[in-house]
Amino acid sequence: MKRRYFTTQFSFALLAGILAAANAFAQGLPPSILTGTQAPIKLIVPFTPGTGIDLIARTVGPKLSQRLGRPVVVENRIGASGNIGTEAVVRAAPDGQTLLVSVNTLVMNKSLYTGLSFDPVKDLAPVILTSWGQLLLVTHPKSNFKSAAELVATAKANPGRINYASPGVGTPHHLSMELFKSTANVFLTHIPYRGTAPAVSDLLGGQVDIMFLPIHVALPQIRAGKLIALGLGSEQRHPLLPNVPTIAESKVGQVNVDMWFGIFAPKNTPNDIVQAYNKEIKLILASEDIQKAFQPQGMDPANSTPEEFGRLVEKDAIRWAALIKSQNIKAE
Repeated sequence: MKRRYFTTQFSFALLAGILAAANAFAQGLPPSILTGTQAPIKLIVPFTPGTGIDLIARTVGPKLSQRLGRPVVVENRIGASGNIGTEAVVRAAPDGQTLLVSVNTLVMNKSLYTGLSFDPVKDLAPVILTSWGQLLLVTHPKSNFKSAAELVATAKANPGRINYASPGVGTPHHLSMELFKSTANVFLTHIPYRGTAPAVSDLLGGQVDIMFLPIHVALPQIRAGKLIALGLGSEQRHPLLPNVPTIAESKVGQVNVDMWFGIFAPKNTPNDIVQAYNKEIKLILASEDIQKAFQPQGMDPANSTPEEFGRLVEKDAIRWAALIKSQNIKAE
């Protein structure tokens, strides 16, 4: 009886695997990413749990697992501003078993860390753009700034007196402010912190004057009256804050610092695998569940072809490289 039971169980498992593979084959997927008996597909997140990037991975991962009929796990490999997790994917076999979920910090690091043993742009294959996120220019009520224009006028009258916080040198928060300084032609003093939490803590306490923050981080503090939104670093206003103008609308500079999020595979991953992932993830991103998960975090779902995403990555790398060089910014 025992042998018959295990034989039956094995037969059911085998049949389930065959049906899952048959379903995937019907979708035109490559055999290498189908078989449920293989090790789980890894989604590497190069930052800590709870970040926007982590949210993307943990929202998309289970749905991708369902569609492919095999396990998908999220693995956080943190450190060196995302370079440790990124390198893990760069060095992984190009077989579709390991993917990177990242943000535009990737292209900033290309110019900030000139001694890297890999190229974070050339050594990855873009799969799909997943979403956009916006950064808000915020201040504490004690500053008495009510708009970006007031901030710039005061900064021009008092060069260097106004300071700003960032989670560290080379972060999007830091480089976005450097772009703002450059286009508004003002001098602001940079106060770098080790992470977002201590920077926000001092901003709330009035120890620093201003900061760029992601919408989902700033919004609760704005609603509580603890921070004031001065302007949005985007080309258009955001539905979560419809009354907050863009920095361009305030006529103090052209500052579009939208953050893109996306998924990459190792370089030389076969095109059929890249295209298959693109197709499956694009369908996932179109679902209502994804919309509901992303939007409260200030992220706008998006999608692209691998080629479109690749062009975006290359263009952004050039843009940030020019700023980093002109401002002589070096990673610590």
